[in-house]
Amino acid sequence: MGQREEIELKFRIYDGTDIGHHSYAPSMTVANLKKRLLAEWPQGNIATAKLDFDEPKTVTPKSANEVKLIHSGRILENNKTLADSRITSANQPGGGAVIMHAVVQPLVPKQKKTDKNQKDMQKMNSCSCTLL
Repeated sequence: MGQREEIELKFRIYDGTDIGHHSYAPSMTVANLKKRLLAEWPQGNIATAKLDFDEPKTVTPKSANEVKLIHSGRILENNKTLADSRITSANQPGGGAVIMHAVVQPLVPKQKKTDKNQKDMQKMNSCSCTLL
């Protein structure tokens, strides 16, 4: 038997835009995949999210650690490969790309815990994902 086939993937971000539409090797780790997506992430006004309680904000990850990849309701682990995460294109109708969600969850600096800080942390450590 030869090498395993590459997996065609694309990633949907919160505003409905698809990024990273490529074929990837099953041996690629999730951490390396996140680094590649970070380089393709839309910059500036293209990537803005309107939250009901806030002004429009640009949601651009600063590092790969702020990106969470979701496939079939599971957050993928950085140290696993695509094959380990059981991502295949075998069940895709018409041989189309597997679509995953890429969500930004900004890292929050560690502080001493006080009641006020805990309330602020809850506000800052929020994440949203919209399924279309």
